[in-house]
Amino acid sequence: MTDHRTMPTERKIYVTTHDMKRLLALLEGTASVRNAEAAEALESELASAVVVAPDKIPDNVVTMNSRVRFQDEETGQEREITLVYPKDADPQQGKISILAPVGAALIGLSVGQSVDWPLPGGRLKRLKIVEVLFQPEAAGQPDL
Repeated sequence: MTDHRTMPTERKIYVTTHDMKRLLALLEGTASVRNAEAAEALESELASAVVVAPDKIPDNVVTMNSRVRFQDEETGQEREITLVYPKDADPQQGKISILAPVGAALIGLSVGQSVDWPLPGGRLKRLKIVEVLFQPEAAGQPDL
């Protein structure tokens, strides 16, 4: 398993207790070969996450069901997505599964942090979190 994040070791990612519980349950039920690499990446991310109560999560952190704007640091192009569970994924609507490579890469990051996103052929794209446009916990909807 390769670590797709190339941040300094002092960087921290945060996950709420609710998200951690649901994501671990999701990983237990993920046997699909198609999702195996993303599931492994997600499992690695969760193992190093700082777990906090939903009411303690900073409002600039990407949590499940957050809408986030990020930038390709090479091209400057920005994109908005909502990070969702696989059953709710709809790429045409900007709803990206946590089991997609970019979804697993974004969870727990905060505004200003960057992540290397693996592309086909072994290339990497560096993405930077620009803004968390909506976060369920900040909106008082931690069970969303």
